[in-house]
Amino acid sequence: MWNIVSDSSCDLRAEDFSSEHVHFESVPLKIRVGERDFIDNDGLRTVELVRAMREEKGSSSSACPSPAAYARAFEKAKHTVCFTISSALSGSYNSAVSGRDLLLEEHPDYHVCVIDSKSTAGVPYLLIRRAKALMEADPDGEHFEEVCDALRVYQASLRTCFTLENFDNLIKNGRMRPLVGTLLHTLGIHIVAIGTAQGSIQVVSKARGEAKTYKVMVDIMNASKDCTGASVMIHHCENLTGALKLKEAILKELPVKSVELVPCRGLNSFYAMEKGLIVGY
Repeated sequence: MWNIVSDSSCDLRAEDFSSEHVHFESVPLKIRVGERDFIDNDGLRTVELVRAMREEKGSSSSACPSPAAYARAFEKAKHTVCFTISSALSGSYNSAVSGRDLLLEEHPDYHVCVIDSKSTAGVPYLLIRRAKALMEADPDGEHFEEVCDALRVYQASLRTCFTLENFDNLIKNGRMRPLVGTLLHTLGIHIVAIGTAQGSIQVVSKARGEAKTYKVMVDIMNASKDCTGASVMIHHCENLTGALKLKEAILKELPVKSVELVPCRGLNSFYAMEKGLIVGY
């Protein structure tokens, strides 16, 4: 009766989701690097994608799933909740809405709720987890609208911050001047940014070295909301060591419930590049 659909910005692999009452499907985005296309599904080797982006002299790009791909995913159950990457970063949300319209033309008795996560990585991951719990408590789908309303409220309570120390992708896509990127990298300076309530990205600080960067991120988390009992997700791009250090800093300074580590799949590796860390909480 229940179906959770997300684009691949959630970084959740099918093997990590199990439920007797809820079906889960990740609809992949596509990353274009030079003449190569990488489909962001469970079979993608992130190391290969990152290496290709590093070696490619030109810009890389991403493409959202088609409405038809979403419609096919929505057919799996009569009650579907879909989460997408921020509509300020991608056309995935609009594509999912169009996919819902396609489905309802053929199946007007189906119910589909599309929620813009206003973020990526940890936020859609946490939304999927909350959705699963709500759905398993209502296996017959009798309270579809109440479940959707609760998830919208939860989405508004979630926050994102992230740090980058590799700026090659920004430079190649014309979003940062080469001289600036080279200077930041040479000095060991990390950019720290947040996701805004509108789903856009705002750079809020720069820090030199890992320890100072993680302190800045913890301070941002503490100032942004009451983190008591919060579940925290750290998504990392080939940077387990840094993710573990950031986890230690968070657990030491904030009264959170838990901190979990998840490796980035393709899309978030495209955004974060090597050693990038994305925190959802």
